[in-house]
Amino acid sequence: MTEFSDYIVYVDESGDHGLKTIDPNYPVFVLAFCIFHKRDYMEVLVPALQAFKFRHFGHDQVILHETDIRKDRKAFAFLKDRSSKSAFLGELSQILADMPFSLICSAIRKEPFRKRYTNPGNPYHVALAFGLERVFYYLQGRGAADQLTHIIVERRGKKEDNELELEFRRICDGANYRGDILPFELIFADKQSNSAGLQLADLVARPVGIHILRPEQENRAFNRLLKYPSHWAQFPTTSL
Repeated sequence: MTEFSDYIVYVDESGDHGLKTIDPNYPVFVLAFCIFHKRDYMEVLVPALQAFKFRHFGHDQVILHETDIRKDRKAFAFLKDRSSKSAFLGELSQILADMPFSLICSAIRKEPFRKRYTNPGNPYHVALAFGLERVFYYLQGRGAADQLTHIIVERRGKKEDNELELEFRRICDGANYRGDILPFELIFADKQSNSAGLQLADLVARPVGIHILRPEQENRAFNRLLKYPSHWAQFPTTSL
């Protein structure tokens, strides 16, 4: 019988991974890996997000999506009111700050990356390799590297998902920095699955990207995370 680890990882991106046309306003790709102990996920994150949704929407079926919140659209149209948005974001930022999870981010500045290599790889796949390696080191430090850990990602489309699954398996089979066999299994979740972990990963990815691009800009969500260094898994930084 397969032995599962006590940890689960949720992954989401910010920015697109294309290199042909680069958005000058957001020329970065970020892949955020949110690592939870399963006990904390069940007992802290899920009830906290459900309670937050019940308070603000009256039900828990709303999916917290950073882009929709930022642009005050769909279920978040009421955030056009400045005071309502300030209170909403303040409460949500505090939930993120208080949440017991560890965060690993792979971030690629796309223009330097494109210029650096004759045939640059897919930024998503490059970021995935960096992230999975460091997730493995993190689990290794907690005695969980010999057990199966599930990596949850959001479905993006049949072609993209097939390519991602192939690259994921290649990395786990030894195509990584130390040639380790990584005991991970990839799980695709539907966009409407209402996964608390994927919603949290979505909420933290863009603030990290904004901090990388414009560190001097007011960034409440990132500053909340920064105030709680226990969120950040500590590894040497590699710049791409």
